[in-house]
Amino acid sequence: MKKILMGAAALIFAGVLTGCNQLAQYSVSEQEVNDYLQKHNNYQKQLGVPGLVDANIVLTQLQSQIGRSEPGKVVLSGNAKVNITSILGPQEAELQLSLKAQPVYDREKGAIFLREMELVDYKVQPEKIDTVMKALTPYLSQSLKAYFDQQPVYVLNPDNSKTEALARKLAKGLEVKPGQLVIPFTD
Repeated sequence: MKKILMGAAALIFAGVLTGCNQLAQYSVSEQEVNDYLQKHNNYQKQLGVPGLVDANIVLTQLQSQIGRSEPGKVVLSGNAKVNITSILGPQEAELQLSLKAQPVYDREKGAIFLREMELVDYKVQPEKIDTVMKALTPYLSQSLKAYFDQQPVYVLNPDNSKTEALARKLAKGLEVKPGQLVIPFTD
């Protein structure tokens, strides 16, 4: 009987510790970030070199991978529809992009941003447009960096849950774990 009571006490104590841990942090999953990106991504830019090449780029189907391929980083993949006007005439292309960034929590805005965004890789269809895309890549990279510096990938909403409201008030930074962004309430 004593062993059963000790076991029950240990389980209760473990449950209390787990409950306390949940109250000490808030986690945002990859799926929550992906859902937010689907609803709030509105990247559309006109890029180019005046008189040489001009491109209208619309970014779609963004998906995140949090802390999986590189510790502490978020990798975004997505597609872009590109309409190009150049000295060669109008052309259309589809891009598959891979981006990498450092997630940062902005306490004042209650939002997670991706800083130091890098365009890691892209594939273009049709491939004959690749030469034009190589010329546009530095402009696209800078534009994406500027966009994600201003556009959050997730905003804590106190109306969603009491824990999310608590996170918005008490957040002390951001930790990147595989598949999730963890916002601790204490240092």
